Amino acid sequence: MKNSFKIILASGVLLLSLNSCKKDNLNVLPTNDVTSASVYATPAGYKQSLVKLYATYALTSSTGSDNSDVGGLNSGFADFLRLFWTSQELTTDEAICAWGDTGIPELDNSTWAVDNQFLRGLYSRSILQITVCNEFLRESTPDKLASRNITGADVTAIQRYRAEARFLRAYQYWVLMDAFGNPPFVTEDDQIGKVAPKQTSRAALFTYIESELKAIEGDLAEARTNEYGRADKGADWALLARLYLNAQVYTGTAKYTEAITYSSKVINAGYTLKANYMDLFKADNNINNTENILTINYDGVTGTNYGGTTFLINAGINADMGTASYGVPNGGWGGNRTRQNLPALFPDPNGTQDKRGVFFGAKSTVDEIGTFTDGLRVTKFKNVTSTGSTPASLNGTFSSLDFALFRLAEQYLIYGEAVARGGSGGSAALALTYVNALRQRAYGNNNGNLTTASLTVDFYLDERGRELYWEGHRRTDLVRYGKFTGATYLWPFKGGVKSGTSVPAYRNLYPIPSADIIVNPNLVQNPGY
Repeated sequence: MKNSFKIILASGVLLLSLNSCKKDNLNVLPTNDVTSASVYATPAGYKQSLVKLYATYALTSSTGSDNSDVGGLNSGFADFLRLFWTSQELTTDEAICAWGDTGIPELDNSTWAVDNQFLRGLYSRSILQITVCNEFLRESTPDKLASRNITGADVTAIQRYRAEARFLRAYQYWVLMDAFGNPPFVTEDDQIGKVAPKQTSRAALFTYIESELKAIEGDLAEARTNEYGRADKGADWALLARLYLNAQVYTGTAKYTEAITYSSKVINAGYTLKANYMDLFKADNNINNTENILTINYDGVTGTNYGGTTFLINAGINADMGTASYGVPNGGWGGNRTRQNLPALFPDPNGTQDKRGVFFGAKSTVDEIGTFTDGLRVTKFKNVTSTGSTPASLNGTFSSLDFALFRLAEQYLIYGEAVARGGSGGSAALALTYVNALRQRAYGNNNGNLTTASLTVDFYLDERGRELYWEGHRRTDLVRYGKFTGATYLWPFKGGVKSGTSVPAYRNLYPIPSADIIVNPNLVQNPGY
Protein backbone atom coordinates (compact mmCIF):
# COMPACT_ATOMS: atom_id res chain seq x y z
CA MET A 1 0.00 0.00 0.00
CA LYS A 2 1.35 3.42 -0.89
CA ASN A 3 0.59 5.31 2.34
CA SER A 4 2.92 5.20 5.34
CA PHE A 5 -0.03 5.15 7.73
CA LYS A 6 -1.92 2.11 6.52
CA ILE A 7 -5.68 1.87 6.57
CA ILE A 8 -6.59 -1.54 7.99
CA LEU A 9 -9.80 -2.16 9.88
CA ALA A 10 -9.79 -4.43 12.91
CA SER A 11 -11.77 -7.64 12.79
CA GLY A 12 -15.51 -7.11 12.75
CA VAL A 13 -17.79 -4.40 11.41
CA LEU A 14 -19.19 -1.69 13.67
CA LEU A 15 -22.78 -0.94 12.72
CA LEU A 16 -24.69 2.21 13.49
CA SER A 17 -28.30 2.50 12.44
CA LEU A 18 -30.95 5.14 12.96
CA ASN A 19 -33.66 2.56 12.20
CA SER A 20 -35.97 1.52 14.99
CA CYS A 21 -34.69 -1.42 17.02
CA LYS A 22 -36.50 -4.71 16.37
CA LYS A 23 -36.82 -7.71 18.66
CA ASP A 24 -34.50 -9.80 16.51
CA ASN A 25 -31.79 -7.17 16.95
CA LEU A 26 -31.61 -7.81 20.69
CA ASN A 27 -29.39 -10.89 20.31
CA VAL A 28 -26.17 -9.51 21.74
CA LEU A 29 -24.16 -12.72 21.89
CA PRO A 30 -20.60 -12.01 20.72
CA THR A 31 -19.71 -13.32 17.28
CA ASN A 32 -16.04 -13.79 18.16
CA ASP A 33 -13.79 -13.86 21.20
CA VAL A 34 -12.20 -10.44 20.62
CA THR A 35 -12.53 -8.22 23.68
CA SER A 36 -11.09 -4.86 24.68
CA ALA A 37 -8.67 -6.68 26.98
CA SER A 38 -7.17 -8.56 24.03
CA VAL A 39 -7.29 -5.66 21.56
CA TYR A 40 -5.54 -3.27 23.95
CA ALA A 41 -3.23 -5.78 25.63
CA THR A 42 -0.11 -4.28 24.06
CA PRO A 43 1.13 -0.89 22.81
CA ALA A 44 0.86 -2.30 19.28
CA GLY A 45 -2.82 -2.90 19.89
CA TYR A 46 -3.30 0.77 20.69
CA LYS A 47 -1.53 1.78 17.49
CA GLN A 48 -3.70 -0.59 15.49
CA SER A 49 -6.81 0.83 17.13
CA LEU A 50 -5.65 4.34 16.26
CA VAL A 51 -5.42 3.17 12.66
CA LYS A 52 -9.07 2.18 12.85
CA LEU A 53 -10.05 5.71 13.87
CA TYR A 54 -8.48 7.06 10.71
CA ALA A 55 -9.73 4.13 8.64
CA THR A 56 -13.34 5.04 9.35
CA TYR A 57 -12.74 8.15 7.24
CA ALA A 58 -11.74 6.12 4.19
CA LEU A 59 -13.46 2.75 4.40
CA THR A 60 -17.02 1.60 4.95
CA SER A 61 -16.35 -1.93 6.25
CA SER A 62 -13.62 -4.47 6.96
CA THR A 63 -14.80 -6.82 4.25
CA GLY A 64 -14.51 -4.96 0.97
CA SER A 65 -16.04 -2.28 -1.16
CA ASP A 66 -19.58 -3.69 -1.32
CA ASN A 67 -20.40 -3.54 2.40
CA SER A 68 -21.37 -0.77 4.80
CA ASP A 69 -20.71 -0.10 8.46
CA VAL A 70 -23.62 2.35 8.66
CA GLY A 71 -26.89 0.47 8.96
CA GLY A 72 -29.50 1.24 6.32
CA LEU A 73 -27.03 2.53 3.74
CA ASN A 74 -25.23 0.62 1.02
CA SER A 75 -21.50 1.07 0.69
CA GLY A 76 -21.79 3.63 -2.06
CA PHE A 77 -23.65 5.99 0.24
CA ALA A 78 -21.86 5.27 3.54
CA ASP A 79 -18.41 6.76 2.92
CA PHE A 80 -17.63 9.93 4.89
CA LEU A 81 -16.15 11.99 2.07
CA ARG A 82 -18.92 11.13 -0.38
CA LEU A 83 -21.59 12.10 2.14
CA PHE A 84 -19.75 15.23 3.28
CA TRP A 85 -19.03 16.32 -0.30
CA THR A 86 -22.64 15.77 -1.29
CA SER A 87 -23.88 17.93 1.59
CA GLN A 88 -21.33 20.68 0.91
CA GLU A 89 -21.35 20.84 -2.90
CA LEU A 90 -24.49 19.35 -4.43
CA THR A 91 -26.73 21.83 -2.60
CA THR A 92 -24.77 24.82 -3.94
CA ASP A 93 -23.86 26.71 -7.09
CA GLU A 94 -20.83 24.49 -7.70
CA ALA A 95 -22.38 21.11 -8.54
CA ILE A 96 -25.49 19.30 -9.70
CA CYS A 97 -26.14 15.57 -10.20
CA ALA A 98 -27.98 13.85 -13.04
CA TRP A 99 -28.96 10.78 -11.01
CA GLY A 100 -32.44 10.07 -9.75
CA ASP A 101 -31.48 8.13 -6.61
CA THR A 102 -33.89 8.82 -3.78
CA GLY A 103 -32.76 12.02 -2.12
CA ILE A 104 -30.48 13.34 -4.88
CA PRO A 105 -33.12 15.46 -6.69
CA GLU A 106 -34.03 17.06 -3.34
CA LEU A 107 -30.43 18.13 -2.85
CA ASP A 108 -30.18 19.41 -6.43
CA ASN A 109 -33.31 21.52 -5.86
CA SER A 110 -32.69 22.71 -2.28
CA THR A 111 -35.84 20.88 -1.17
CA TRP A 112 -34.44 18.18 1.12
CA ALA A 113 -36.74 16.65 3.74
CA VAL A 114 -36.08 15.27 7.21
CA ASP A 115 -35.64 11.72 5.92
CA ASN A 116 -33.14 12.48 3.14
CA GLN A 117 -30.91 9.42 3.08
CA PHE A 118 -27.72 11.31 2.26
CA LEU A 119 -28.12 13.80 5.09
CA ARG A 120 -29.08 10.95 7.41
CA GLY A 121 -25.98 9.13 6.21
CA LEU A 122 -23.67 12.05 7.00
CA TYR A 123 -25.22 12.43 10.44
CA SER A 124 -24.83 8.69 11.10
CA ARG A 125 -21.28 8.58 9.78
CA SER A 126 -20.17 11.47 11.97
CA ILE A 127 -21.76 9.89 15.05
CA LEU A 128 -20.14 6.56 14.21
CA GLN A 129 -16.72 8.18 14.02
CA ILE A 130 -17.31 10.02 17.29
CA THR A 131 -18.37 6.70 18.84
CA VAL A 132 -15.17 4.88 17.92
CA CYS A 133 -13.07 7.81 19.16
CA ASN A 134 -14.94 7.79 22.47
CA GLU A 135 -14.29 4.07 22.90
CA PHE A 136 -10.58 4.50 22.19
CA LEU A 137 -10.42 7.24 24.82
CA ARG A 138 -12.18 5.03 27.39
CA GLU A 139 -9.59 2.32 26.83
CA SER A 140 -6.50 4.55 26.96
CA THR A 141 -6.84 6.29 30.33
CA PRO A 142 -3.86 6.20 32.72
CA ASP A 143 -5.69 3.64 34.87
CA LYS A 144 -6.30 1.37 31.87
CA LEU A 145 -2.67 1.62 30.78
CA ALA A 146 -1.43 0.85 34.28
CA SER A 147 -3.74 -2.16 34.54
CA ARG A 148 -2.18 -3.52 31.34
CA ASN A 149 1.40 -2.89 32.50
CA ILE A 150 2.02 -0.31 29.78
CA THR A 151 4.68 2.13 30.96
CA GLY A 152 7.41 4.57 29.93
CA ALA A 153 7.73 5.66 26.32
CA ASP A 154 4.67 3.62 25.38
CA VAL A 155 2.53 5.75 27.68
CA THR A 156 3.93 8.88 26.03
CA ALA A 157 3.11 7.52 22.58
CA ILE A 158 -0.43 6.59 23.59
CA GLN A 159 -0.91 10.06 25.07
CA ARG A 160 -0.29 11.37 21.56
CA TYR A 161 -2.73 8.84 20.13
CA ARG A 162 -5.33 10.14 22.58
CA ALA A 163 -4.75 13.69 21.39
CA GLU A 164 -5.26 12.55 17.80
CA ALA A 165 -8.47 10.73 18.75
CA ARG A 166 -9.73 13.91 20.41
CA PHE A 167 -8.85 15.87 17.28
CA LEU A 168 -10.72 13.44 15.02
CA ARG A 169 -13.70 13.61 17.36
CA ALA A 170 -13.57 17.43 17.40
CA TYR A 171 -13.48 17.46 13.60
CA GLN A 172 -16.62 15.30 13.41
CA TYR A 173 -18.36 17.48 15.98
CA TRP A 174 -17.45 20.44 13.75
CA VAL A 175 -19.12 18.64 10.82
CA LEU A 176 -22.27 18.10 12.89
CA MET A 177 -22.26 21.65 14.26
CA ASP A 178 -21.76 23.17 10.82
CA ALA A 179 -24.39 21.05 9.07
CA PHE A 180 -26.98 20.19 11.73
CA GLY A 181 -26.35 22.81 14.41
CA ASN A 182 -27.68 21.07 17.51
CA PRO A 183 -26.77 17.36 17.50
CA PRO A 184 -26.73 14.84 20.33
CA PHE A 185 -23.57 15.05 22.40
CA VAL A 186 -21.61 12.16 23.92
CA THR A 187 -18.02 11.84 25.17
CA GLU A 188 -16.00 9.04 26.72
CA ASP A 189 -17.41 10.07 30.10
CA ASP A 190 -20.91 8.94 29.14
CA GLN A 191 -21.86 5.33 29.77
CA ILE A 192 -22.91 3.34 26.75
CA GLY A 193 -26.57 2.45 26.52
CA LYS A 194 -27.60 3.83 29.92
CA VAL A 195 -29.46 6.94 28.82
CA ALA A 196 -30.34 8.59 25.54
CA PRO A 197 -27.76 11.22 24.54
CA LYS A 198 -28.60 14.80 25.47
CA GLN A 199 -28.86 17.43 22.74
CA THR A 200 -26.33 20.24 22.74
CA SER A 201 -26.67 23.73 21.32
CA ARG A 202 -24.59 25.06 18.46
CA ALA A 203 -22.96 27.71 20.66
CA ALA A 204 -22.13 25.20 23.39
CA LEU A 205 -20.67 22.79 20.85
CA PHE A 206 -18.52 25.60 19.43
CA THR A 207 -17.10 26.22 22.91
CA TYR A 208 -16.45 22.50 23.39
CA ILE A 209 -14.66 22.09 20.06
CA GLU A 210 -12.58 25.20 20.69
CA SER A 211 -11.56 24.02 24.17
CA GLU A 212 -10.72 20.51 22.94
CA LEU A 213 -8.49 21.76 20.15
CA LYS A 214 -6.63 24.06 22.52
CA ALA A 215 -6.33 21.39 25.21
CA ILE A 216 -4.70 18.81 22.93
CA GLU A 217 -2.27 21.15 21.17
CA GLY A 218 0.64 20.36 23.49
CA ASP A 219 0.24 16.58 23.06
CA LEU A 220 0.13 16.58 19.26
CA ALA A 221 3.21 16.19 17.10
CA GLU A 222 4.82 19.36 15.84
CA ALA A 223 3.47 20.56 12.50
CA ARG A 224 4.76 18.48 9.58
CA THR A 225 6.46 15.87 11.79
CA ASN A 226 3.81 13.18 12.23
CA GLU A 227 3.30 10.18 9.95
CA TYR A 228 1.61 11.08 6.70
CA GLY A 229 -2.14 11.09 7.13
CA ARG A 230 -2.06 11.66 10.91
CA ALA A 231 -3.12 14.84 12.67
CA ASP A 232 -0.54 17.18 14.17
CA LYS A 233 -0.45 20.75 15.47
CA GLY A 234 -0.83 22.08 11.93
CA ALA A 235 -4.18 20.30 11.54
CA ASP A 236 -5.23 21.49 14.99
CA TRP A 237 -4.50 25.13 14.12
CA ALA A 238 -6.11 24.78 10.69
CA LEU A 239 -9.38 23.56 12.19
CA LEU A 240 -9.30 26.34 14.79
CA ALA A 241 -8.79 28.92 12.03
CA ARG A 242 -11.76 27.53 10.10
CA LEU A 243 -13.83 27.43 13.29
CA TYR A 244 -13.08 31.07 14.07
CA LEU A 245 -13.76 32.27 10.52
CA ASN A 246 -17.30 30.93 10.89
CA ALA A 247 -17.77 31.83 14.56
CA GLN A 248 -20.37 34.50 13.88
CA VAL A 249 -22.56 31.92 12.14
CA TYR A 250 -22.10 29.40 14.94
CA THR A 251 -22.37 31.69 17.98
CA GLY A 252 -23.43 35.16 16.88
CA THR A 253 -20.04 36.57 17.88
CA ALA A 254 -17.30 37.24 15.32
CA LYS A 255 -13.80 35.93 16.00
CA TYR A 256 -11.85 37.16 12.99
CA THR A 257 -8.86 38.17 15.10
CA GLU A 258 -8.57 34.59 16.31
CA ALA A 259 -8.89 33.36 12.72
CA ILE A 260 -5.90 35.50 11.82
CA THR A 261 -3.93 34.19 14.81
CA TYR A 262 -4.43 30.53 13.98
CA SER A 263 -4.16 30.76 10.21
CA SER A 264 -0.86 32.57 10.81
CA LYS A 265 0.32 29.70 13.00
CA VAL A 266 -0.28 27.33 10.10
CA ILE A 267 1.26 29.65 7.51
CA ASN A 268 4.40 30.10 9.59
CA ALA A 269 4.84 26.39 10.31
CA GLY A 270 6.83 25.58 7.16
CA TYR A 271 4.10 24.52 4.74
CA THR A 272 4.63 25.64 1.15
CA LEU A 273 2.46 25.75 -1.96
CA LYS A 274 2.73 22.90 -4.42
CA ALA A 275 4.29 24.36 -7.56
CA ASN A 276 1.66 22.93 -9.92
CA TYR A 277 -1.93 23.35 -8.75
CA MET A 278 -3.22 20.28 -10.60
CA ASP A 279 -0.61 18.03 -8.97
CA LEU A 280 -2.52 18.50 -5.72
CA PHE A 281 -5.28 16.34 -7.19
CA LYS A 282 -3.26 13.50 -8.70
CA ALA A 283 -2.54 10.03 -7.38
CA ASP A 284 0.99 10.79 -6.15
CA ASN A 285 -0.08 13.82 -4.11
CA ASN A 286 1.30 12.03 -1.05
CA ILE A 287 4.85 12.57 -2.31
CA ASN A 288 6.82 15.80 -1.77
CA ASN A 289 3.66 17.73 -1.02
CA THR A 290 4.19 20.28 1.74
CA GLU A 291 0.90 22.06 1.03
CA ASN A 292 -1.39 19.36 2.39
CA ILE A 293 -1.87 19.59 6.15
CA LEU A 294 -4.10 16.54 6.75
CA THR A 295 -5.41 14.05 4.23
CA ILE A 296 -7.80 11.14 3.97
CA ASN A 297 -5.67 8.39 2.43
CA TYR A 298 -6.99 6.08 -0.25
CA ASP A 299 -5.60 3.04 -2.01
CA GLY A 300 -7.14 1.73 -5.22
CA VAL A 301 -6.37 -1.93 -4.45
CA THR A 302 -6.34 -2.57 -0.70
CA GLY A 303 -8.59 0.22 0.62
CA THR A 304 -11.56 0.45 -1.71
CA ASN A 305 -15.12 1.68 -1.49
CA TYR A 306 -17.47 3.52 -3.83
CA GLY A 307 -17.05 6.83 -2.06
CA GLY A 308 -13.97 8.96 -1.45
CA THR A 309 -11.94 10.08 -4.42
CA THR A 310 -13.23 7.06 -6.38
CA PHE A 311 -16.60 8.82 -6.23
CA LEU A 312 -15.16 12.28 -7.00
CA ILE A 313 -13.46 11.01 -10.16
CA ASN A 314 -16.01 8.53 -11.48
CA ALA A 315 -19.15 10.55 -10.77
CA GLY A 316 -17.72 13.49 -12.69
CA ILE A 317 -16.78 11.73 -15.92
CA ASN A 318 -18.39 9.57 -18.59
CA ALA A 319 -17.19 7.25 -21.35
CA ASP A 320 -17.13 10.05 -23.92
CA MET A 321 -14.31 11.69 -21.96
CA GLY A 322 -11.90 8.75 -22.22
CA THR A 323 -11.97 7.32 -18.71
CA ALA A 324 -8.49 5.78 -19.04
CA SER A 325 -6.99 9.27 -19.06
CA TYR A 326 -8.48 9.75 -15.58
CA GLY A 327 -6.90 6.54 -14.30
CA VAL A 328 -10.20 4.61 -14.09
CA PRO A 329 -10.42 2.79 -17.45
CA ASN A 330 -13.52 0.85 -16.42
CA GLY A 331 -15.11 3.75 -14.59
CA GLY A 332 -17.18 6.81 -15.47
CA TRP A 333 -20.61 7.15 -13.85
CA GLY A 334 -21.90 10.34 -15.51
CA GLY A 335 -23.44 12.14 -12.54
CA ASN A 336 -21.88 15.30 -11.14
CA ARG A 337 -21.00 18.41 -13.10
CA THR A 338 -21.09 22.18 -12.57
CA ARG A 339 -23.84 24.71 -12.66
CA GLN A 340 -22.89 27.70 -14.81
CA ASN A 341 -22.00 29.88 -11.82
CA LEU A 342 -18.73 28.06 -11.19
CA PRO A 343 -17.06 28.36 -14.63
CA ALA A 344 -18.27 31.98 -14.75
CA LEU A 345 -15.80 32.74 -11.92
CA PHE A 346 -12.90 32.10 -14.29
CA PRO A 347 -11.66 34.30 -17.15
CA ASP A 348 -12.13 31.35 -19.51
CA PRO A 349 -13.53 27.81 -19.04
CA ASN A 350 -10.50 26.04 -20.52
CA GLY A 351 -7.79 26.89 -17.99
CA THR A 352 -5.63 28.77 -20.47
CA GLN A 353 -5.33 31.82 -18.20
CA ASP A 354 -6.28 30.76 -14.68
CA LYS A 355 -5.17 27.14 -14.82
CA ARG A 356 -7.29 26.16 -11.84
CA GLY A 357 -10.42 26.24 -13.99
CA VAL A 358 -10.37 22.82 -15.66
CA PHE A 359 -13.67 21.90 -17.29
CA PHE A 360 -14.88 19.63 -20.08
CA GLY A 361 -17.85 20.08 -22.35
CA ALA A 362 -19.55 22.49 -24.70
CA LYS A 363 -22.59 23.62 -22.72
CA SER A 364 -22.18 25.49 -19.45
CA THR A 365 -25.88 26.10 -18.80
CA VAL A 366 -28.04 23.55 -17.00
CA ASP A 367 -31.46 23.25 -18.61
CA GLU A 368 -32.19 19.65 -17.62
CA ILE A 369 -30.92 18.22 -14.34
CA GLY A 370 -30.97 14.66 -15.66
CA THR A 371 -28.84 15.47 -18.72
CA PHE A 372 -25.17 14.96 -17.83
CA THR A 373 -23.97 17.13 -20.72
CA ASP A 374 -25.93 20.10 -19.36
CA GLY A 375 -23.22 21.86 -17.37
CA LEU A 376 -19.46 21.65 -17.74
CA ARG A 377 -17.73 18.67 -16.18
CA VAL A 378 -14.96 19.12 -13.63
CA THR A 379 -11.66 17.43 -14.52
CA LYS A 380 -9.79 18.44 -11.37
CA PHE A 381 -9.36 14.99 -9.79
CA LYS A 382 -7.48 12.17 -11.50
CA ASN A 383 -6.18 8.74 -10.53
CA VAL A 384 -3.07 9.50 -12.56
CA THR A 385 0.31 10.56 -11.20
CA SER A 386 2.07 13.84 -11.94
CA THR A 387 4.36 11.92 -14.30
CA GLY A 388 1.44 10.44 -16.25
CA SER A 389 1.39 6.89 -14.93
CA THR A 390 -1.70 5.13 -13.63
CA PRO A 391 -1.48 3.32 -10.27
CA ALA A 392 -2.96 -0.12 -9.81
CA SER A 393 -6.73 0.04 -9.53
CA LEU A 394 -9.04 -2.78 -8.49
CA ASN A 395 -11.40 -3.48 -11.41
CA GLY A 396 -10.03 -0.36 -13.13
CA THR A 397 -12.43 1.74 -11.07
CA PHE A 398 -10.94 2.61 -7.68
CA SER A 399 -8.73 5.58 -6.86
CA SER A 400 -5.44 6.06 -5.00
CA LEU A 401 -5.80 9.83 -4.90
CA ASP A 402 -5.66 11.19 -1.35
CA PHE A 403 -8.02 13.98 -0.33
CA ALA A 404 -6.88 17.02 1.63
CA LEU A 405 -9.14 17.97 4.52
CA PHE A 406 -6.84 20.95 5.10
CA ARG A 407 -4.24 22.56 2.89
CA LEU A 408 -2.18 25.73 3.05
CA ALA A 409 -4.11 27.63 0.35
CA GLU A 410 -7.24 27.63 2.50
CA GLN A 411 -5.28 29.18 5.36
CA TYR A 412 -4.04 31.98 3.08
CA LEU A 413 -7.66 32.74 2.19
CA ILE A 414 -8.85 32.52 5.80
CA TYR A 415 -6.17 35.03 6.77
CA GLY A 416 -7.13 37.42 3.98
CA GLU A 417 -10.88 37.24 4.55
CA ALA A 418 -10.47 37.71 8.30
CA VAL A 419 -8.37 40.82 7.65
CA ALA A 420 -10.96 42.14 5.18
CA ARG A 421 -13.69 41.56 7.77
CA GLY A 422 -11.86 43.67 10.34
CA GLY A 423 -9.85 41.19 12.38
CA SER A 424 -6.78 42.48 14.21
CA GLY A 425 -3.22 41.24 14.07
CA GLY A 426 -2.96 40.96 10.29
CA SER A 427 -2.43 43.30 7.38
CA ALA A 428 -3.88 43.83 3.94
CA ALA A 429 -0.34 43.94 2.57
CA LEU A 430 0.45 40.45 3.82
CA ALA A 431 -2.95 39.20 2.69
CA LEU A 432 -2.09 40.49 -0.79
CA THR A 433 1.19 38.57 -0.70
CA TYR A 434 -0.70 35.36 0.05
CA VAL A 435 -3.40 35.96 -2.57
CA ASN A 436 -0.88 36.80 -5.27
CA ALA A 437 1.10 33.65 -4.44
CA LEU A 438 -2.02 31.64 -5.24
CA ARG A 439 -2.70 33.60 -8.39
CA GLN A 440 0.88 33.43 -9.65
CA ARG A 441 0.66 29.66 -9.35
CA ALA A 442 -2.71 29.69 -11.08
CA TYR A 443 -1.64 31.87 -14.01
CA GLY A 444 1.97 30.76 -14.25
CA ASN A 445 3.00 34.43 -14.32
CA ASN A 446 2.07 37.80 -12.80
CA ASN A 447 -0.95 38.38 -15.06
CA GLY A 448 -3.35 37.45 -12.31
CA ASN A 449 -1.78 39.64 -9.65
CA LEU A 450 -4.01 42.07 -7.80
CA THR A 451 -3.72 45.16 -5.63
CA THR A 452 -4.98 45.61 -2.09
CA ALA A 453 -7.99 47.53 -3.42
CA SER A 454 -9.27 44.29 -4.93
CA LEU A 455 -9.24 42.42 -1.63
CA THR A 456 -12.82 43.07 -0.58
CA VAL A 457 -14.85 40.68 1.51
CA ASP A 458 -16.81 39.64 -1.59
CA PHE A 459 -13.59 38.98 -3.49
CA TYR A 460 -12.68 36.20 -1.08
CA LEU A 461 -15.88 34.26 -1.72
CA ASP A 462 -15.10 34.23 -5.45
CA GLU A 463 -11.43 33.42 -4.91
CA ARG A 464 -12.33 30.56 -2.60
CA GLY A 465 -14.55 29.30 -5.41
CA ARG A 466 -11.65 29.41 -7.84
CA GLU A 467 -9.11 27.86 -5.50
CA LEU A 468 -11.18 25.40 -3.46
CA TYR A 469 -14.07 24.34 -5.70
CA TRP A 470 -15.31 20.77 -5.26
CA GLU A 471 -13.18 20.38 -2.11
CA GLY A 472 -16.11 20.47 0.30
CA HIS A 473 -16.17 24.13 1.34
CA ARG A 474 -18.91 25.79 -0.68
CA ARG A 475 -22.03 25.38 1.47
CA THR A 476 -20.19 26.62 4.56
CA ASP A 477 -18.86 29.59 2.59
CA LEU A 478 -22.24 30.55 1.16
CA VAL A 479 -23.85 30.36 4.59
CA ARG A 480 -21.15 32.63 6.02
CA TYR A 481 -21.82 35.14 3.25
CA GLY A 482 -25.60 34.97 3.67
CA LYS A 483 -26.06 33.58 0.15
CA PHE A 484 -26.93 29.92 0.68
CA THR A 485 -30.55 30.81 1.34
CA GLY A 486 -32.61 33.88 0.40
CA ALA A 487 -32.73 35.46 -3.05
CA THR A 488 -29.68 37.75 -3.11
CA TYR A 489 -27.68 35.09 -4.95
CA LEU A 490 -29.24 32.51 -7.26
CA TRP A 491 -28.14 29.48 -9.23
CA PRO A 492 -30.01 27.10 -11.55
CA PHE A 493 -32.64 25.05 -9.69
CA LYS A 494 -32.00 26.72 -6.35
CA GLY A 495 -35.35 26.39 -4.62
CA GLY A 496 -36.60 23.97 -7.29
CA VAL A 497 -36.95 26.62 -10.00
CA LYS A 498 -34.88 26.47 -13.18
CA SER A 499 -33.82 30.12 -12.97
CA GLY A 500 -33.38 29.89 -9.18
CA THR A 501 -35.53 31.35 -6.45
CA SER A 502 -35.40 32.28 -2.78
CA VAL A 503 -34.87 29.52 -0.22
CA PRO A 504 -36.09 30.02 3.38
CA ALA A 505 -33.41 30.85 5.94
CA TYR A 506 -34.09 27.78 8.08
CA ARG A 507 -32.39 25.70 5.37
CA ASN A 508 -29.03 27.12 6.46
CA LEU A 509 -29.15 24.11 8.77
CA TYR A 510 -29.96 20.57 7.76
CA PRO A 511 -32.65 18.67 9.72
CA ILE A 512 -31.92 16.20 12.48
CA PRO A 513 -32.90 12.86 10.85
CA SER A 514 -36.46 11.93 11.74
CA ALA A 515 -35.44 8.39 12.76
CA ASP A 516 -33.21 9.78 15.51
CA ILE A 517 -35.89 12.20 16.65
CA ILE A 518 -38.22 9.21 17.07
CA VAL A 519 -35.84 7.07 19.13
CA ASN A 520 -34.27 9.83 21.24
CA PRO A 521 -36.79 11.85 23.27
CA ASN A 522 -34.09 14.39 24.18
CA LEU A 523 -33.85 15.71 20.62
CA VAL A 524 -35.77 18.68 19.29
CA GLN A 525 -35.95 19.19 15.52
CA ASN A 526 -34.33 22.25 13.96
CA PRO A 527 -36.84 25.03 13.22
CA GLY A 528 -38.67 24.84 9.91
CA TYR A 529 -38.58 21.06 9.47
